[in-house]
Amino acid sequence: MKTLYLMRHAKSSWSFDDLTDRERPLNDRGRDDAPRIGQALAKRDIKLDLMVSSPAVRALSTAVLVARELDYPHDNIKVEPAIYEADLETLLAVVHALPDDAGSVLLTGHNPTITDVANYLSPSPLSNEMPTAGVICLHFQVERWADVKQDNAEFYFFDCPKDI
Repeated sequence: MKTLYLMRHAKSSWSFDDLTDRERPLNDRGRDDAPRIGQALAKRDIKLDLMVSSPAVRALSTAVLVARELDYPHDNIKVEPAIYEADLETLLAVVHALPDDAGSVLLTGHNPTITDVANYLSPSPLSNEMPTAGVICLHFQVERWADVKQDNAEFYFFDCPKDI
């Protein structure tokens, strides 16, 4: 079985006009929300085999803050450039290329694609856009990530900061 956690990065700051989109940091709310989601995941006793993040500062910062709460070594977060500005097909290709020895993976990325992939794969689509720091968990009864698809997905949970 494979377990996929799709997470949208936490709230980012728009206060720095001299930074590129990729360089935008988290704002105060984002720095609060990411650990809260990490704590909620820890309460569920989630153990990750792999964390994968977009290289954007806001996404990688979110992943690091969540990793701390899950006792996942932040040095082991894999930065995947293809996640930044990915479309649905690209992000699905990232999922399909995940290492098969990783049974439980948290992928941190961006909207609209995180919402698109969550809604494409999940038998229980989100009613709205995934909020910042939101995370959806899906189980797949497969042995290989390449076999992950709509018809073998099971919705497990959806968490977001406002519900915690």
